[in-house]
Amino acid sequence: MHKYKISDEVKKSAILRRGKLHPYDDLIGKKTALVVIDMQNAFVEKGAGHAWVPNAASTCKNINLIADKIRLKKGLVVWILNTFEEKSLSDWSHFHEYLSSKEILKLRSESMSENSYGHKIYKSLKIKPSDICEKKFFYSAFIQGSSNINQILKKNKIENILITGTATNVCCESSARDAMMLNYKTIMISDACSASSDDQHSSSLNSFIINFGDVRTTDEVLEIIY
Repeated sequence: MHKYKISDEVKKSAILRRGKLHPYDDLIGKKTALVVIDMQNAFVEKGAGHAWVPNAASTCKNINLIADKIRLKKGLVVWILNTFEEKSLSDWSHFHEYLSSKEILKLRSESMSENSYGHKIYKSLKIKPSDICEKKFFYSAFIQGSSNINQILKKNKIENILITGTATNVCCESSARDAMMLNYKTIMISDACSASSDDQHSSSLNSFIINFGDVRTTDEVLEIIY
């Protein structure tokens, strides 16, 4: 698990921008959704796909703890599944043509296609019947055309979003930023997200807490949900 600490410089920047470090003092549980990004075998289990994230498995315990609290308080748990389909090639052609090698594209198409082993949620994560599983086709779950998550959250009167999963600086941050832009109170959970390196993890969280929302630990967020 990454060891993340908000530096004095980052604290100063965040406080200067909004008057205090943590903008949300408490969260109403039934208006809160835990959004778990891409915790699938292809990312969490070594050798199962195209983009193993070494620290991802270590976050499973915290993700399960938060999910239990959200369910207890009648909130919503949403599991986001990174998915490859023909739609991915047609609607995101720029990414696949210019920003992804042929070798990576082949591996991604194999490991992220629906019903493949790589596409499945990692075994240590506890999914309950009340949870929602939603496919996404781009980095951000919230950008138009990627998934139906915004409609799902609006239907359930969700106002607050907790972002967990992998990778911190790619799909988690992209989703968190877009969620904030759609007017959700958004918190990234530092010890329930993972990236390929400590630097990538920290840089992403630092930028987010200064400009977009909040960053909390699992223990901290469990304390403020009621």
